[in-house]
Amino acid sequence: MAETQREIERKYELTGPADGGAVPDGPSALPDLTRAAGVTAVSPRGVTELDAVYYDTPDQRLTTGRLTLRRRTGGGDEGWHLKFPVGGDARDEIHAPLSDTLPDELAALVRSRVRGASLLPVVRLRTARDISLLTDASGRTLAEVAVDTVHAERLPAGTGSARWSEIEVELADGGDPALLDAVEKVLRKAGVRRSASPSKLARALAETAPAEDAPRGKRAAGAPRGRSTGTKTGKKRRASTDGGAPVTAGDHVLAYLREQADAILSYDPAVRRDLPDSVHQLRVATRRMRSAFRSYQKVLDRDATRPIGAELKWLAGELGVDRDQEVLAERLTARVDAHDTTLLLGPVHARLRIWAADGRTDARARTLAVLDSARYLRLLDSIETLLADPPLLPARARKKPGRVLPRAVVKDYRRLAGRVEHALALTPGEERDLALHDARKAAKRARYAADAARPALGGPAKRFAKRMKAVQSVLGDHQDSVVARDSLRDLAIQAHAAGESAFIWGLLYGEEEMRAADRERELPRVWRRSARRKLRTALTA
Repeated sequence: MAETQREIERKYELTGPADGGAVPDGPSALPDLTRAAGVTAVSPRGVTELDAVYYDTPDQRLTTGRLTLRRRTGGGDEGWHLKFPVGGDARDEIHAPLSDTLPDELAALVRSRVRGASLLPVVRLRTARDISLLTDASGRTLAEVAVDTVHAERLPAGTGSARWSEIEVELADGGDPALLDAVEKVLRKAGVRRSASPSKLARALAETAPAEDAPRGKRAAGAPRGRSTGTKTGKKRRASTDGGAPVTAGDHVLAYLREQADAILSYDPAVRRDLPDSVHQLRVATRRMRSAFRSYQKVLDRDATRPIGAELKWLAGELGVDRDQEVLAERLTARVDAHDTTLLLGPVHARLRIWAADGRTDARARTLAVLDSARYLRLLDSIETLLADPPLLPARARKKPGRVLPRAVVKDYRRLAGRVEHALALTPGEERDLALHDARKAAKRARYAADAARPALGGPAKRFAKRMKAVQSVLGDHQDSVVARDSLRDLAIQAHAAGESAFIWGLLYGEEEMRAADRERELPRVWRRSARRKLRTALTA
């Protein structure tokens, strides 16, 4: 069974003295770290020999995504380690017991990036790790400091090697991150600087790369590749989506699509790990990408994006089973908890927990089956292929974003306006509920179109997206109330059949009806506020 640990650490270059002498080893390489605030003692713990083999695809898909996968022997945590970036100095390390082959649990977590490619040994690192513990006055461990002497060997053997020494400072579990700043202050005064490489693997790959790969490197799967578009002068211009700042309308649309593609790949393993809000974020990324295909169809050839959009719709629908169950369970739990216990007749909390757990189990099993399906992996391949050679339509894609993007946002807004006006013209009831749900989806599309345009249009697009979010929130709460009432009716039937009181479920049903009516009365005011300026003028102001 794999275990997860969050590590918070910093790496530092261990340079030799100014006269070019040898780099000192072990604790002698460290300045007096008791000068760091809170550190009372530095306790040597000896040297540990580590031998790690790192794995990646031939085009380094894991490295491109800032993931590291290794099999390591030696030390107290030998086994398979898979590391995910969290942010700042933090990474989540997932550890599985030592085995000859990659454990299935870890293989699943890299499947969205690896897909049909082979995982091969790319680097072997043999490290002599000299460990010291930093402790406070009570003897509590604050951090572990390691002076690592590393020998890197490119695999297959004989294709390149490198040697270096570095310092790692890893915060103890539950430690205060401010300690890392205090230690770094002491290190900097001693002339020690942060490592230029984010990891040992990154440094090993860079320093053992074949000479012919050094200037340019090799484009990893899913990495951006420019596409030439014509300019008014007739010259060819390379789209700047390979790392430079977006210039044309096409650049901005592609940059946004790449963000969503990256989000899909990042949230896939988070969903598999059952991390909070991960299903929602994965679903949002799929919806944003599909919405951009439709909103910016004058920039990207719709014939090329339509099949992918259809598959994204399928994926969002499948993820919705899990997400909708999660949202509904939270909503009903909050509604029950808001009432005095004198109104909770019978085993209300128990029935709600059973209902939520049953639905959650079924929904999660379905979600994991989707992520393991061949259809989903083909979708990821299709997205990668499209973004590697995007079907730009030069007539719009090569133009300045200010001339193209506002038109797409205005078009989506007008579509939303028609749906809102249609819904408000209907009498309350099922038909109006369906129309308001359609308006909600249109509001989301208009908001996403504005979000995509924000880097180019700035504040006006940001403000417009905020107003669309307000409309979407009102419509979303209305739709959640409609869905909640269906589930409350089911809970009432189940309670009655079991001989329990159905009072609370009927009470909540009535309250949800009132809440939906409140949202319907609120919508005209929110809608008028969203349309208080001429849209085209607002977006180009």
